[in-house]
Amino acid sequence: MRDFISFKQSQEIIQNIELKQTTQKKFISQALGYVLAKDIVADHNSPEFPTSGMDGYAIKHEDLKIGKIKIIDKNPAGSIVESEVSNGTCIKTFTGSLMPKGADTLIPIENVEVNGDEIIITKEVPFGFAVRNIGENYAKDEILIKEGTIVSFAEVGVMASLNIVQCDVYVNPTVAIASTGSEILDLGETQTNDAQIRSSNHLTVEALAKTNGAEVIQLGCVKDDIDSITNMFDEALKKADIVVTTGGVSVGDYDFVQDVIKDKLQCEVLFHGVTIKPGMHILVAKKDEKTIIALPGFAYSSTVCAILYMLPMIYKYRGSNQKLPIVKAKIHQNWPMKMKKTIFTACNVFYENGEYNINFEGKKQGTSAILTNLLHSPALLIQEDDSSDIKAGDYVDILLLNDIK
Repeated sequence: MRDFISFKQSQEIIQNIELKQTTQKKFISQALGYVLAKDIVADHNSPEFPTSGMDGYAIKHEDLKIGKIKIIDKNPAGSIVESEVSNGTCIKTFTGSLMPKGADTLIPIENVEVNGDEIIITKEVPFGFAVRNIGENYAKDEILIKEGTIVSFAEVGVMASLNIVQCDVYVNPTVAIASTGSEILDLGETQTNDAQIRSSNHLTVEALAKTNGAEVIQLGCVKDDIDSITNMFDEALKKADIVVTTGGVSVGDYDFVQDVIKDKLQCEVLFHGVTIKPGMHILVAKKDEKTIIALPGFAYSSTVCAILYMLPMIYKYRGSNQKLPIVKAKIHQNWPMKMKKTIFTACNVFYENGEYNINFEGKKQGTSAILTNLLHSPALLIQEDDSSDIKAGDYVDILLLNDIK
């Protein structure tokens, strides 16, 4: 009889797996969705000189009391005006222009009337108004984007402003995925008897992997026999960083995945069996520098376990700072603790009155095969193995499924 470990223990093992990360250089706009492998550090101040934040007139603030100020020059963006502002004078200045020497304030065009070569102040502004100071955007040597950040539009823009053409990113992991079972049919296969069922697991897991940054090798459905499963693993381990299977890890006569992993491949089994519901028979192993995650076969169970175990491994390979989105939510009914396991129960989540709320309307009770429980606005209620019964009005931990896409 094998020993089962707790959910917390299994997560610690996942986090402590040593793996080989590789990096590559990408043109900044092609780095979208990748994870930065090096900090992005400013090599200059931005702006480097006091700059106008809007169209108006560069003045000395003390001259506002005069009421009328003489216009002596224009200062278009991209050029440097030679004239200087002295008492009683101003220079018409445009958004993005360097502030002329002698000026300390920009009065917008909406706050003046122009009379010939003079402006008449109609509304005063505070000292330094609309002047962008040196380093307002960022300062030289400031870390602007930290390693582990996923590159999005803002990161591209900041790198472009620094004249960075290419950036170092982590190479996305490759995940090979297969569903095992002689009873399962892939898309398009013809059913020949009533005992056959349509497999969704391999495609559900593929969708999770792709939307979280992995490259995917789809291996489809594999029959329940030692040779077929061994050949599948041999091929997958040549090409993938992570191999994910569904089915074949329980205690049945035809659960060959575990036999192949342990006996044929001689893998290092990190754990086989966790006190969770669903998915207690999950198996995680290492083969050289590759990771194998063998999930249960039921659709809801395999999907939940893929979220809990595959996604953190993808984040780890990608060098990402991502974590599963677990938040507090208010529950509106009593919910008993049914067993001494860490339980993940499908629920509905909605945001109301400044907080997350959950209920179970429309969620079906039954086996770990009910994948439709993850439709609409889904979350997972998390009950730790040492939790007590939950009461209506309590705040509980939930995992926001729509936030992992």
